[in-house]
Amino acid sequence: MKGRTSRLPEGGENLFHGIKKKRRLAEEKGIQILNMSIGQPPGPALISAREAAAQAVLSEDETMHEYQDNGSPGVSDFARRFVQYHSRWWLRDCGMESRIEFLPIPGIKPMLGLIPLACGSRNNDIIVGTTTNPGYPTPADLCDYLNVKNYALNLNPDNRFRFDTTSIQKGTDLLMVNYPHNPSGQIATREWWERICSYCEENGVRIFDDAAYAGLPHSKDHYTLADVAVNYLDLSWAEAYSASKLIGNGTGWRIGAIAGSPDFVSDIATIKGNVDSGFVAPMAAGVIYAVENDKKGIEAHRQIYQERINLLIGTLSPLGMKLAVDPGAGFFTLWMTPTKAFGESIKDGTHFNNLMIEETGVVGVPFGPYIRYAVTSDIEAMKEEIAIAFKKANVSY
Repeated sequence: MKGRTSRLPEGGENLFHGIKKKRRLAEEKGIQILNMSIGQPPGPALISAREAAAQAVLSEDETMHEYQDNGSPGVSDFARRFVQYHSRWWLRDCGMESRIEFLPIPGIKPMLGLIPLACGSRNNDIIVGTTTNPGYPTPADLCDYLNVKNYALNLNPDNRFRFDTTSIQKGTDLLMVNYPHNPSGQIATREWWERICSYCEENGVRIFDDAAYAGLPHSKDHYTLADVAVNYLDLSWAEAYSASKLIGNGTGWRIGAIAGSPDFVSDIATIKGNVDSGFVAPMAAGVIYAVENDKKGIEAHRQIYQERINLLIGTLSPLGMKLAVDPGAGFFTLWMTPTKAFGESIKDGTHFNNLMIEETGVVGVPFGPYIRYAVTSDIEAMKEEIAIAFKKANVSY
């Protein structure tokens, strides 16, 4: 067919972009929005990070203004220092550092498509298991774009959104997981990681963990993959960390790092070196200053999210909403979709979310049979309106 038309199949709209569109349409109709869909905190990053970044921008040092590639000449040893902030094992035995390689990255999302490639997907038919049902959809989307066979690991309230090894399909080459988990806020415990690491070591399965929310734990039971995987000498693993959820409200600061076994990180670095020129060094300078010198500022924001989570749960639970799992990190809450609301039967999370928007202005994000409500907005300021909205919905199960 001649002419200029899309060459992509119909559909495929990003879930979160779709929700933003629905919100805008509701606002155009004059509906007062109570936005609990937004998964990014508003406002600027911590002032400590901004001041350090500003100083770096004004620097005449050439290393601050050149390509950062697989290293970080502008911010010496950035990756190791940034990973150190997140992982407990540094406090136990720094001698384990020799077992790990580090890689600075421009945020986690741009790296996700490189992970299957680093596992040989270009030349081999690999199989990837993902935590995307429910979950952050990008790993599965990228596997589909790359024509890589993938499947969703079994996540549900019964297993508290931590999959069991029995749901790892035979022949799996790679697990792309996300703990702490979006949208449930579930954390990974040491014992759970040990079971997963043992299985993967024994079966030659690589593990990649998107740990974007690892710096915002609300439970002492939270462990990173690095905390545990470092003890498995034959395990091939990698874990990615992000600054965008950590330094207050700086989600536009696309800075991060990967830690992992030398074989896996080296493979990622090989692919990355051919397609990426690294992060913006002055922003990384601001990030590393904040994590090393402004832990009180980071902790203050973490506490705000925890308090808002508790407030939202305390508001919705008495009104009939059922929490899918207690969130242990981040700024999300995941709820079971009611079977009835506004006097009618509810099909799924999308149906419920659309009704809530139209009838009350409450905006969430549907994930199949679940609905996610974020606490990046001021829940205290919206508490009364939220309660009125759910009283009107009169939900039941």
